[in-house]
Amino acid sequence: MSTLFNLPDETTARSAGDRRAKVADLNSIIKRARDIMRKDSGLNGDIERIPQFSWLLFLKALDAQEEDREDFGEGPFEPLIEEPYRWRDWAGCPEKERLTGDKLTEFVNVDLLPYLARRSGSPELDVIGTIFKEVQNRMRSGYLLRSVVDTIAGIDFHAQDEIYTMAHVYESMLQELRDAAGDSGEFYTPRAVVRFMVRMSAPKPHETVLDPACGTGGFLVEASEYLRKQYAEEMSATEADAIDGNLRGIEKKSLPYLLATMNLLLHGVNRPNLTLDNTLQHPIASHRHHRVDVILTNPPFGGEEESRVLKNFPTDKRTTDTAWLFLQVIMERLKEGGRCAVVVPNNILFEGGVGEKVRRQMLDNFDLHTVLRLPNGVFAPYTLIPSNVLFFDRTGPTKATWFYEVPLPDGRRNFTKTKPMTDAHLADVEAWWGGVERNGRIENRHAWRVPRRDLNELLDLDLRNPYQDEAKVHREPSVIIEDLIQTEERILSLLRKVQNDLAGGER
Repeated sequence: MSTLFNLPDETTARSAGDRRAKVADLNSIIKRARDIMRKDSGLNGDIERIPQFSWLLFLKALDAQEEDREDFGEGPFEPLIEEPYRWRDWAGCPEKERLTGDKLTEFVNVDLLPYLARRSGSPELDVIGTIFKEVQNRMRSGYLLRSVVDTIAGIDFHAQDEIYTMAHVYESMLQELRDAAGDSGEFYTPRAVVRFMVRMSAPKPHETVLDPACGTGGFLVEASEYLRKQYAEEMSATEADAIDGNLRGIEKKSLPYLLATMNLLLHGVNRPNLTLDNTLQHPIASHRHHRVDVILTNPPFGGEEESRVLKNFPTDKRTTDTAWLFLQVIMERLKEGGRCAVVVPNNILFEGGVGEKVRRQMLDNFDLHTVLRLPNGVFAPYTLIPSNVLFFDRTGPTKATWFYEVPLPDGRRNFTKTKPMTDAHLADVEAWWGGVERNGRIENRHAWRVPRRDLNELLDLDLRNPYQDEAKVHREPSVIIEDLIQTEERILSLLRKVQNDLAGGER
């Protein structure tokens, strides 16, 4: 069985000093390529430059892998990409034979990309075909395109540790999209939060893991890294190979789909099980036929779906707010005994109407065992909306919920882009967590337990920490305003409920 990329074991990588030097070399190559692309009138910002770089990098890396398979593989060799469409044929050929200028752009636009978009017939070919159905060459100058191609040629994908290093350099590029993407920023989640969610959910090699709004694939990458490190000595070759198929992602936008595929490939997921689709576009009942063991996700906040999508949901739970729709899908997709960790904005904890109905469904049918309340600025600069992580299992109704309020470091008013949350900031909550069984939890000034019976009629989960002084000082004006807005929204929810009750009594 062929694979697209083979990730080396980290233990085979070079010394720390050599790796730092290699990272510096790769960063230099990437900087040169991006500087060249900045000169091209067809590319507007990193939101277009990074995808252009990504598909070129993909073809370069794939060609190196194909050469290795041809030289060292067992059995007959069947290329995934044929002549004259291989990187070596049009990009890495001798200088006198190289296409450039208009001839290069014509070959890429008219011949190469349509050929790649037609590839199908095996899992590997299907990945190539799906990626390139959505790819466009946005560079207008064939001379600048040739310069970018020649720069990328300096990356040696025959060296296994270079793939490992490139994976980490590529991650840093994806983080830059948090700033460049604007309204598309929903596909970035801080890595410290992602890793914590993965560790607390503790997926196993045989379990299926889904991100129904996978963005650039961060949750799936970290789940893969976790599984390969946690179970390295226990897994058979067959189990290790099965991980790829068990990691599943769905993404509706072509840009993050491309970036997620490249991200997973570079991190050793040789056959990314990704689907270019809108999770919300399917009837809610259909999701029960595709249930999984673990769901890890950060669905887009505040997005809106077109009216036809709403018809896929029960009449009393229809809303244009995508966060509520994703929560309904997530609950439907979990197997018996399955578990979920999902990032949600604050309104999910208290909003009335559809929100109350969805929360009731969750608490009646799932064990919402933990709400992790994240501090200010975790998702800055993309959004300042206060956020939480819900951890729930399909193991019966909620009897009680633990809340843990992650504090800001001493002297800090919020996290920022330049001073983000790190793994160290979540060390205390991880120590408190109590392992997979969540044993030995105790209340402290950051953690408290609320029985289901103590929730009000609206099942309001936006609860203040009883161990903290309510007179919070040194708050930013934006935080005070956000608190006032949330208070008004809660009052409005209560008033609407009263109005609905009165209207029902008058019938």
